Amino acid sequence: MITIKEIAARLNMSTTTVSNVIHGKDGEVSPETRQKVKEFLDEVDYIPNINARNLAQNESKIIGVALKARADKYENLIMDPFVSELIGGIEETIRKAGYFMMLYISRDTEKIMRHVSTWNVDGLILFGMLDDDGVRVSTKYKKPIVCIDTYSIEGLKHFTNVGLTDEQGTYDMVKYIISNGHKRIAFLSDNTNGVDYARFTGYKRALMEAGLEFKEEDFLKIRPKSDEIEESLEEICRRAMDYTAIMCVSDLYAVTLMSALTDRGIRVPEGISIAGFDDNYMGSMYRPALTTVHQDIKEKGVVSAQTLLKRIKGEKTEPRIILPTRLVIRDTVTKPRKSSFYGYSRL
Repeated sequence: MITIKEIAARLNMSTTTVSNVIHGKDGEVSPETRQKVKEFLDEVDYIPNINARNLAQNESKIIGVALKARADKYENLIMDPFVSELIGGIEETIRKAGYFMMLYISRDTEKIMRHVSTWNVDGLILFGMLDDDGVRVSTKYKKPIVCIDTYSIEGLKHFTNVGLTDEQGTYDMVKYIISNGHKRIAFLSDNTNGVDYARFTGYKRALMEAGLEFKEEDFLKIRPKSDEIEESLEEICRRAMDYTAIMCVSDLYAVTLMSALTDRGIRVPEGISIAGFDDNYMGSMYRPALTTVHQDIKEKGVVSAQTLLKRIKGEKTEPRIILPTRLVIRDTVTKPRKSSFYGYSRL
């Protein structure tokens, strides 16, 4: 590949002049010279050596994104519409800022720690961290870090967590369900940690304020792995008939449940009301369209990337950034109606 020095010799110019044109410093070069250099670059199909430039500037122009996928939940994390939209927001933002994205997915925090400590990246975005995962990664990686939906690191000043009003959003939706006359409301999730715990807390708070008792059996645990999901859904659909409404921790699980209920002849919302959380494309395209809690998933990715870029530049950022939620009322929550399935009496 031809070098700047060789280009300068061929054009009888200084290397500084050629370098200024290549790096877009147009104010340093006359229009005639700039045009001459650009024509020659096109002629020789010149490609800048980005690695050499970044090495000279002591930066890689790469942002690392490490995602932890739970072994009992994800076989392909990218298939989750929430994750795909989140990564899209991150990638678009860092690309527009002149950076590249390095993506690493693992179920093992130790592997994430081992890999990120060797990366020559300018900053790191972490997603899916639970308990002390985020803090453990930071012991190996000393450059700027931004976490997404990582409640366990809140209050630690060397992190920024980009989160959501998870508890309030769920509380608002369950209050709406109750306002439609429902008194037997279940909560569906695969765990009670992190974000799911915050949403579970909002659900229970709404019940308590309405004078409705929560019992342990009101938590419906879905097992999403491919070799467990059908058996899990069979059990959940049977238990669902004890309730008039179910608050699901995500749109993905809400649509999964509605499909399973439909397959068993149980209509939504005539037989049971269903609500979700996220407002991704699945819920809006499904019929009946899903009533859900909206969050701007792409914006969460954008804000996370923008915050990390600020930290890389040495700018101060808040340790906690909380994005809003709002209710999206569609077709899957209505007043409970008298009907009977699987021998269970409704109402």
